[in-house]
Amino acid sequence: MAWIPRRTEVRRKHRSAEVGNCDERLLTILDPDSVTAENYRTLRTNLLHAAVGNPPKVIVITSFAGGEGKSMTCANLAVALAQAGKYTMALDCDFRKPELHRYFGRRNLRGTGDLLAGELSLQEVAEEPIEGLKLVSVGPIPPNPAELLDSERFAKFLTDMREVFDYVLIDTSPLAMFSDPAILAAQSDGVLLVVDAQNTRKVSVGRSMRSLQIVGANVLGTVMNNVEASGSEAYHYSAGYRR
Repeated sequence: MAWIPRRTEVRRKHRSAEVGNCDERLLTILDPDSVTAENYRTLRTNLLHAAVGNPPKVIVITSFAGGEGKSMTCANLAVALAQAGKYTMALDCDFRKPELHRYFGRRNLRGTGDLLAGELSLQEVAEEPIEGLKLVSVGPIPPNPAELLDSERFAKFLTDMREVFDYVLIDTSPLAMFSDPAILAAQSDGVLLVVDAQNTRKVSVGRSMRSLQIVGANVLGTVMNNVEASGSEAYHYSAGYRR
């Protein structure tokens, strides 16, 4: 398990020209010296050492409900991987409430929906907010996202991306609300389950795990956001955001 503590303060640093008006929660770029950024690097290290010899490449990041920090985790982990020299794609498949583009200060004009419809190529929809990281926003919302994600076209797309990227991180909708994350989990190499230390109930975590087990998902671990630090540690821990 990796954990991200509750924000006590945000030490804003110079914004990277590559990311423009990015979200203040993208601390792996805005404040790389913060304890929060270091926590994401620790998560990166854990991921890099997972299943040595057959590492997971396509990883779904989801949560039980909304507001638990899955998009924030996806964005920061993607940056941390790219900073370590890993060619990474951050793929937004949350067709219900897309947020990933906002973290990088980008507009949601084209993306995964166009790819699945066969209307645009990856080169036409992908952006590069920092070196080594390709961002694919959702783009236009299709009327049948679950069917598109469960299609042969999408399965082939993921197969092709395994040959191109070191890591493909997929942000998807919450488990409690839609079938999309279970569909994606079954096609992935692993799943990271994001929980909110202050608000996610144990029964919700249990239900999430059962939903993932039913589809045979490989649960790599959990990421706990919004952890309340105590005593002298409270000053140093500067995260605790939610999506």
